[in-house]
Amino acid sequence: MTECNIMRMDEKIKSFSRFGDTGNGGITRFSLSEEAIQARNEFRSRMEAIGAKVVTDDMANMYATLSGNEDLPAIATGSHLDSVRKGGNYDGVLGVLTAMEVLETIVINKISHRHPITAVVWTNEEGARFEPAMMSSGVITGKFSKEKMLQSEAKDIPGYTFGEALKKSGMAGDEKNRLNAKDYAGLIELHIEQGPVLEYEGSDIGVVEGVCGMINYEFTFKGQADHAGTTPMPFRKDALYAAVKTIQYLHDELDLLDHRLVYTTGKISAHPNIHTIIPDEVKFTLDARHQDPEVLKQVLHIISKIPGTVEKCDVTYQEAWSRKTVSFTPELVDFVEKSAIQMGYSYKKMYSGPGHDAQFVIDMIPTAMIFVPSVDGHSHCELERTDVEHCCKGANVLLKTILMMDQI
Repeated sequence: MTECNIMRMDEKIKSFSRFGDTGNGGITRFSLSEEAIQARNEFRSRMEAIGAKVVTDDMANMYATLSGNEDLPAIATGSHLDSVRKGGNYDGVLGVLTAMEVLETIVINKISHRHPITAVVWTNEEGARFEPAMMSSGVITGKFSKEKMLQSEAKDIPGYTFGEALKKSGMAGDEKNRLNAKDYAGLIELHIEQGPVLEYEGSDIGVVEGVCGMINYEFTFKGQADHAGTTPMPFRKDALYAAVKTIQYLHDELDLLDHRLVYTTGKISAHPNIHTIIPDEVKFTLDARHQDPEVLKQVLHIISKIPGTVEKCDVTYQEAWSRKTVSFTPELVDFVEKSAIQMGYSYKKMYSGPGHDAQFVIDMIPTAMIFVPSVDGHSHCELERTDVEHCCKGANVLLKTILMMDQI
C-alpha cells in the first residue's frame, strides 16, 4: 500500500514555518503580505519541480495540476497559506502541505490516475487583514461581490485595499482559471481540528460530515450613568449588572440543550468605562453553533424570552449575522471514512464548528473534509501544533480518498 512519506511531511512543515516566523513557535502571515508571497512562491516552485502546471485566477487563488490519463474533470485538494496574527503553523497551511505531499507521492510512486489532480491555495481565508474571511472562495462561488471585496480596507495599513494588495502582489491571474463546476469533479480539504475532541477521544482522523450552523446576536442594555460613590444601590440603573444577569440566564438555559451546542460571549463593551461611574450602556455578543437547525431554533426561543427590562435597564437585541448548517457530499464523506478504515486508523465522524472554504465550494462541486488532531486543542495561537505522525496519517487518508474518487 503506497503511503505518504513522514520525513517529507516534516520537512514541508518546517520549511513553510519560516515564512512569517514570529520567533515564538508561530507565524504572522497576512494575506498577500511579503511573507505570504514568499510561501506562495515556495508552493509554486515545489509543484513545478514535480511537473505540475501552476496557474492563478483573478482572486489570486493558486492551482497546481498534475495531468490525468483521461480527459476528465480535476480532483482538487488544498486550503490556505495565510494566518491570523501570531497564529500557528498548521491552520490552513497543513491542508496545502498535505495536498503537496499527495501530489509528490503520486509522482514519485508513478501512481496512475484518470483525473487531473489539483492542489489549491485559497486567498485570504482568515480575513485577518482584509475582511471577510473566506473572501476569495466566496467570490468564485458567488457568495461575495468581487467589486466590494476589492474595496475591503486593510486593518494594518489605513486606506490600503485588497484590490491594491492584489495588484501589488503580482499574483492575480485570469478569471478563466477559477475552480468551477465544469472542470472539477470534487474537492477534499484537510484541516486541523482546532479543538480538543479528537485528541481527547484518541482518534487519528476526523471524518467531517459538515459545518455547523451558527447565529450571532448583539444585546444592548441602557441604564443611567451616575456617581459610583453617592448613588444608593436601590436607586441604580446599572447596565453592566443587567448584562451580567442576562449572560447568566443565557448560560443556565443553554446548558440544558444538546451537549454539542457551543456558545460564547466573546465581545463586551461598557460605557463610559470609568471606574467611578455606573455604566449607562453595555453591549455584548452571543455566538451559538450547532449542526441541527432545531437546536438553534431553541436557542432563539431562549433569547426571545429575555424581557424588555432587566434590573430597571432597557434591553434590546438583534441578529448580527448567521449561517445555515452545511452538509458535505455523502459519497465523499463515505470515501474518507473507508480510507481511514483501510489505513487502520481510528476515526470520529463530526461536524466543524469553524468555517472553511469547503463550505462555500460545496455549493459548486461535491466536497468533503478531513480533520487531524490538534494538540491540547490549541489553534489561532503560537501553541498550535499537530504531531507529524498525525499529519502524515491525514495525508494518507487524503491520498486514498482522492484515489477512490479517481475511480468514478
